[in-house]
Amino acid sequence: MKAILFRILIAILTIRKTSASAGDYSYEYQNCYHQCREFNCTGTGGVSIKESLVDYYGQTFLDKIFMWSCKDECQYGCMWRTVDFFQERNLKTPQFYGKWPFLRFLGFQEPASVLFSIGNLLAHVHLLRKFRAEVRPDSPCFKLWHLFTFVSVNGWIWSTVFHTRDFPVTEFLDYTSAYLIVLTTLYCFCMRMVHKMNTLFKGGLTLCFIAFYYGYFLYLSVGKFSYSFNMKTNIATGIVLAFHFNWILHSFVVLSGILSGLGWLTWCFLVRKHRPYYKLVLKFYCLLALSMVLEISDFPPIFWVFDAHALWHLSTIPIAFVLYRFLIEDCKALRKEDMNETSSHEKLI
Repeated sequence: MKAILFRILIAILTIRKTSASAGDYSYEYQNCYHQCREFNCTGTGGVSIKESLVDYYGQTFLDKIFMWSCKDECQYGCMWRTVDFFQERNLKTPQFYGKWPFLRFLGFQEPASVLFSIGNLLAHVHLLRKFRAEVRPDSPCFKLWHLFTFVSVNGWIWSTVFHTRDFPVTEFLDYTSAYLIVLTTLYCFCMRMVHKMNTLFKGGLTLCFIAFYYGYFLYLSVGKFSYSFNMKTNIATGIVLAFHFNWILHSFVVLSGILSGLGWLTWCFLVRKHRPYYKLVLKFYCLLALSMVLEISDFPPIFWVFDAHALWHLSTIPIAFVLYRFLIEDCKALRKEDMNETSSHEKLI
């Protein structure tokens, strides 16, 4: 076990982006970057930064707090020089190391995504307090939705950290935490549907989910780590059919998002006559599907701040209010049914 954990730690700390983009691959950028490091950076690995470069880029105290090194300053400065080079020749805005160019603000690498991630985090905290105020602790699924909120808050914390500074370890924790939200959504759906079954069955189901996520975590830790894989995971764009272990893992990961959505939509159809609040979860998934257009879109940041991903983070804030309204109504209904399930022989779900 210690050997496995050691391998995970080493893998996390040594992850690097391997795919070059048009911007960082261009001669203009490479020439600028190498000259900048040669003349301005000192110390082992070019980490230290000369005073002249500090003055040139106007490096602030917050920049130092967020560990903008000499190498980072050279990358940042040469990035904008290359963007100007491309635009002067009417060429498309290039990406750099798989990312669009963003204006840095207060040391934040992607300020809009940081702001909207914090907005999502605060929304979940606020909505949990609202949930606790309106739902009694003895209601069915009361603790289950607490778990969902805790996982969501964890995911938005790491999203904030990652968009503040993109390091290998923050990238890894952001992606794995984001998928944990997707998987937990499916888990909560399953547990909501079987909430009346015995503890042994629910415990076995829980262990299955834990085992699957553990395998996913190990795969990203010691296997090939790519953003495209996580995109497919989180938005469930299709089902991969193959027999090799890696492709089977991809297939199950993609299915988790699909099953969660289809499960709730099927539930909406089955209970539409006796659970009028089903429209809330239906509205939630319709809005979520519309918001995913932003997540799969890709365009240069507006004002060099607002890219499609940041706007997607913004769109998920109001959507969360719809979801929690449904969770509150559902828990209230389940508690009422538990108290009055003596005369009715109809099995509600």
